[in-house]
Amino acid sequence: MSFRGRDPLHRLMLDDVRGAQKMLSGVARVTAMEGSRHLSSLVGAPVQLKCENLQRTGSFKLRGAYVRIAGLRPEERAAGVVAASAGNHAQGVALASRLLGVRATVFMPVGAPLPKVAATREYGADVRLHGHVVDETLAAAEAYARETGAVFIHPFDHPDVIVGQGTVGLEILEQCPEVRTVVVGMGGGGLAAGIGLAVKSLRPDVKVIGVQAEGAAAYPPSLAAGHPVAVESPVTMADGIKVGRPGDVPFALVQEYVDEVRTVSEDALSSALLLCLERAKLLVEPAGASPVAALLSDPASFRGPVVAVLSGGNVDPLLLQRVLRHGMAAGGRYLSLRLRVTDRPGALATLLAVLTVVDANVLDVSHVRTDPRLGLTEAEVELHLETKGPEHCRAVEDALRDAGYTILG
Repeated sequence: MSFRGRDPLHRLMLDDVRGAQKMLSGVARVTAMEGSRHLSSLVGAPVQLKCENLQRTGSFKLRGAYVRIAGLRPEERAAGVVAASAGNHAQGVALASRLLGVRATVFMPVGAPLPKVAATREYGADVRLHGHVVDETLAAAEAYARETGAVFIHPFDHPDVIVGQGTVGLEILEQCPEVRTVVVGMGGGGLAAGIGLAVKSLRPDVKVIGVQAEGAAAYPPSLAAGHPVAVESPVTMADGIKVGRPGDVPFALVQEYVDEVRTVSEDALSSALLLCLERAKLLVEPAGASPVAALLSDPASFRGPVVAVLSGGNVDPLLLQRVLRHGMAAGGRYLSLRLRVTDRPGALATLLAVLTVVDANVLDVSHVRTDPRLGLTEAEVELHLETKGPEHCRAVEDALRDAGYTILG
């Protein structure tokens, strides 16, 4: 299957996605659909999680990459393929190429997480580190394609890639036929475009909502302008949807098939990742957790049953550690504060006794006596506490004030 010979903006059809589904049989997993009681209670309707984080290579990207490479002519396969990615697309291209017996070269940013670099190499690709942002890496991969004749495999801006990703939409309708809203994260738009095409072609009554990170939201201004608009210097922890400009092919499909695009904050992303880990027992990367972030941000605005697509689970352990701390802080699970005490023996022990009574776990204590702002008999204490939520935070602060302490911040 290939769209070679057609205009790149040729109107894709449901049959194209069904053809991709047949091609992917035995290659991509039909990933699980898991219910979430917690999210269902918030939304007031059933919420199902489509677990593409459990797909081979840890994300949906294998689907589109395989369909694209499988459609190459023999002479193109012989020339090899090249891709650029910070991680998920890289792994999808690497595995698809290995399965199809095609040589793959993958350019990755210099700062790409080491586990993603290692996994891409283990799938058999020749990994080359170049550039510090994905745009620089993309330019290097495109230059390599021109110099060597290798076929450039774009992460989202190609019809074959989009229909491959659209197979997620077919699975959603098969696994949850009563669905009324599908929520999916968006970077360049390939996944949302494919899902929108598949779902709306069969069920035009189902609402498809795309989600972008606030700091990398190129779709809202693009949709308002009627054409792709670049966002300068996108910033977000969700590297899987950190794309500065929508692709031309997915943009046209998003215009037609995606009902709404919402944005979510970094706090919401980290809280969503933490919720997936704690409540659903699913490890999801920030980009994959973006639909859950949207549900947490405005749960009453979704018509159920809802399917949230967890698009990937490839998260660097160091980033995971930072995101979990951020998510716990955003959820009221950490409390940091400064206060002044009398500088005398036993003062710190008395303070800690108050915290023991209110069951606050002390993670770190900084005791300062030499700051010129302090009086002769004063000391400043900075506390980092593990708490049980916003109400517990307020209880801790009230207990300290009742004990005579002044909280400085």
